[in-house]
Amino acid sequence: MKIIIFLFFIICPIIVLGQEHYKIYSTSQQKVVTVDDVLTGLDKADVLFFGEEHDDTTCHVLEALLLQKITEKYPGKTALSMEMFETDCQNVLDEYLGGLIREKNFIIDARAWHNYKDYRPMIEYAKTNHIPIIAANAPSRYVNMVSRMGITSLSELNNVSKFYLPPLPIDTATGAYYDKFVQIMGGHSSAGGMQMYQAQNTWDATMGWSIARFLKKHDGYKILQVNGGFHSEDKLGAASQLKRYYSKSRIINIACFSDDSFDNPDWTKYSKDNDYIILTDPKLPKTY
Repeated sequence: MKIIIFLFFIICPIIVLGQEHYKIYSTSQQKVVTVDDVLTGLDKADVLFFGEEHDDTTCHVLEALLLQKITEKYPGKTALSMEMFETDCQNVLDEYLGGLIREKNFIIDARAWHNYKDYRPMIEYAKTNHIPIIAANAPSRYVNMVSRMGITSLSELNNVSKFYLPPLPIDTATGAYYDKFVQIMGGHSSAGGMQMYQAQNTWDATMGWSIARFLKKHDGYKILQVNGGFHSEDKLGAASQLKRYYSKSRIINIACFSDDSFDNPDWTKYSKDNDYIILTDPKLPKTY
């Protein structure tokens, strides 16, 4: 009950003042929709990707609200998947969700992000309601290894280490995602060669594989996947990798942006490959 009350007081201000702080748009219809409209689309999908800006308070509140509503609509068939926890921390995460270890130990041993308070409402809601959480991201030490030595270096790991990664080799094919990566990095000369792109793909592939592995064992589940926007925008990155590992998976994606034009979007900026965009008020305080 305490957790439900806690969520209520976090979520309520955004619900009450919603039209002043954010808008959810259907990109196909280019019109404002509701959270419940998004949930209706989940009837024909397995995974809802929520691409956030990590410091956007409104994003975090809406993620918690979506998790609660998905759980209510699909009781016993909801899971949360998170970029914010790495695959080698799954056991620690499960121990905390099972009430075996203290929160302070969980935060340290699961290497929680410095803005863990932004994700805590979802973790506590999942704990109270017995919702599985997938520690989806690649261990950062292996991503760093790829950025330094290239993706083929992963083959030098032993089998214990490889357990935390998708089957090798990881697909890093060029195309729309590579072009987008190069653009955001400031051009080919600034992109640091293929190794940085390969490191990005290691993140994405591990998240896609983690979700695919869960879906294959849990038929009928609805998964809310939370990650930074670039990882799933335009259904590229982790969303595309999920399809490689589990072609039957059905995906909806949300891209969330802080934007002054949230009342009147410039549709030339937003791809229809995103099922929904959420535009939030940039004047609101950031979480860090």
